[in-house]
Amino acid sequence: MNTPAHLLIGAAAFGRGGGRGVIWAAFAGALLPDLSLYVMAGISIAVLGIPPETVFRELYYSDAWQTVFAIDNSFILWGALLGLALWRRSAWGIALTGAALLHLALDFPLHHDDGRPHFWPLSGWIFESPLSYWDVRQGARWVAPVELALALGAAATLWVRRPGWVISALIFALVVAELMVARVWVFVFSA
Repeated sequence: MNTPAHLLIGAAAFGRGGGRGVIWAAFAGALLPDLSLYVMAGISIAVLGIPPETVFRELYYSDAWQTVFAIDNSFILWGALLGLALWRRSAWGIALTGAALLHLALDFPLHHDDGRPHFWPLSGWIFESPLSYWDVRQGARWVAPVELALALGAAATLWVRRPGWVISALIFALVVAELMVARVWVFVFSA
């Protein structure tokens, strides 16, 4: 699933009832499982000058990068952190970890050959789904409209809560980003 959709859905699901701080925590939690990819790919491409093809065809699948992905995409680690947040009765902690776990739950069935070891450190097994959120050869033409509908529904849910102009502007930017990313995936990978 595309990151803007994760942020919108995570914030809608876990950003309610605790004020703006809880909404921000939900946004952060929804972003954290993808953040390492953005940082590592961004540094590799923009700072180190590594071609994007090398980054996404070689480095992405390297042991070093996969180890980082195993940690920040672990149901086990995020579940333990959610348990701690529940035990502490921390609204922001529950929003952060709950949104991260929702991110993982939505990604799990939507990665065909680019999945993550979601059960690290207990297992390095990677589920190879028959579906992909980006690869049209693996159903992205059907997945993308569902993702977009969920993201738009989440955005509407957030706007109805009247979260203030800063968060509303972020929601608008995420909707625009989701529309652009979905269009790019279909255009780039439809050939």
